[in-house]
Amino acid sequence: MRIDLHTHSRASDGTQTPAELMRAASAAGLDVVAITDHDTCAGWAEAERAAYDVSITLVRGMEISTKFRGKGVHLLGYLPDPTYEPLVQGLVRILDGRNGRVPGIVERLQGIGIDIAEDDVHRLAGDPAAVGRPHVADALIDLDVVVDRKEAFAKYLNPGRPAYVNRYAAPLEEMIATVAGAGGVTVVAHPWGRGRAEDLDEAAFAHLLEVGLSGIEVDHQDHDASSRTALRGIARNLDLVVTGSSDHHGAGKVNHELGCNTTDPEEFDRLLERARAAAGASGRGTPEVLTR
Repeated sequence: MRIDLHTHSRASDGTQTPAELMRAASAAGLDVVAITDHDTCAGWAEAERAAYDVSITLVRGMEISTKFRGKGVHLLGYLPDPTYEPLVQGLVRILDGRNGRVPGIVERLQGIGIDIAEDDVHRLAGDPAAVGRPHVADALIDLDVVVDRKEAFAKYLNPGRPAYVNRYAAPLEEMIATVAGAGGVTVVAHPWGRGRAEDLDEAAFAHLLEVGLSGIEVDHQDHDASSRTALRGIARNLDLVVTGSSDHHGAGKVNHELGCNTTDPEEFDRLLERARAAAGASGRGTPEVLTR
């Protein structure tokens, strides 16, 4: 069984519609795929219909923007009740921050001589839940300023670069508790993907476990072999679930093809066990894993 628990569609910053994503996952030989768009469940309904059509198992989730000890951390939330009001309000605030910084990014790009307008960004973005830096990167590609998103981020959009604008992200511990309140489970995404081992060491993960964290995304393209070994050891010591995934964005991120990393079926079962326990503890009507 091939299981990929981290993918993106055009509901956030992927380049495929949710339906196209499900068809691509099936074509890639996946048996289980999670849709985890940034800070939104907007793609769930379309993905559900398409997953049924192609006979693939769908896990509904999201990748939530958080901060921990002053640094950004991405949190994968699986199977929460999307109507849970604290979660709704938390996501609205994050999405407002995403949308709100685009004018500032465009203004900074203009200030260094790049002929770009907000309309250029929105024309290419389509209608996602929020427009953000990847969509600005797409506009820069379209304007022949850069060749791909990687170059756009490296030259202009990453922290410390000339067009970077900060935005709101939810406190990590608070969001772990919020997803649990919504009946879902949480996994820290690519925790050492940007040289972050000193910020998210074993003691930090032990603290996050105490507030309700369920797992660590270990097998990810941003983790080298030594990082994977160390993170797997931390997960084993703390009895955290180990996941693996592609972090697929369609054409928006190279070297992240569907299924390039996968989750062991036994670890997936452990994650689902914890999701069932969280749903029961919350007393909420949470999404089921959708199988045909």
